[in-house]
Amino acid sequence: MNRLTSVLGAMALAVLSGGAWLWSAALPSGQVLAQEVDTSTIVEMTLGEESAPIEMIEYASYTCPHCRTFHETVFKKLKADYIDTGKVKFIYREVYFDRFGLWASMIARCAGPDRFFGVNDLLYAGQPEWTRAGDPAAIVEELRKIGRLAGLGNDELEACLQDGDKARTLVAWYQENVEEHEIESTPSFVVNGKKVSNMNYEEFKALLDEELDS
Repeated sequence: MNRLTSVLGAMALAVLSGGAWLWSAALPSGQVLAQEVDTSTIVEMTLGEESAPIEMIEYASYTCPHCRTFHETVFKKLKADYIDTGKVKFIYREVYFDRFGLWASMIARCAGPDRFFGVNDLLYAGQPEWTRAGDPAAIVEELRKIGRLAGLGNDELEACLQDGDKARTLVAWYQENVEEHEIESTPSFVVNGKKVSNMNYEEFKALLDEELDS
């Protein structure tokens, strides 16, 4: 999905008011935002052994169809063969192309690190439905359903969705990450510090095996 531009200049925080999602108060530029917001509070969502010889970072958007395809196919094989076997430490970092991706991220993170990747699976599996549910209020309701399916209570969901400080921090964190690794599309990957594009399983396998042999 090659539409990662200077999103922060135009993106605004989503707030819940009277049952409808609204844009309010456009965010400043990414550089100014990053200086004003402490992003150290954002938890990295990881799988695998901390001491694994390979660190693999994925940059993905919940509204990106190519990201969904990766998670429904290639990722499952990589997890079984490399992450679960202690060869790869996997880090998932969200990219926010739009408010809907931000809301989905807030739902996933509301579940906490232990349940994050389970919610991840639900969000990608249901992506064709919730992203096309209709107006913003309908999309939010579909995201709430996914949160409830993951075991989150209504009060817990509303508290997470209305956390404006968390939303600001997530957007600043996203901007810092994509600038650090010069991410221009999703999904993109950083393997032991080297940026790589999306691949099929066999190509990823060859790359990871080469890293293990080096």
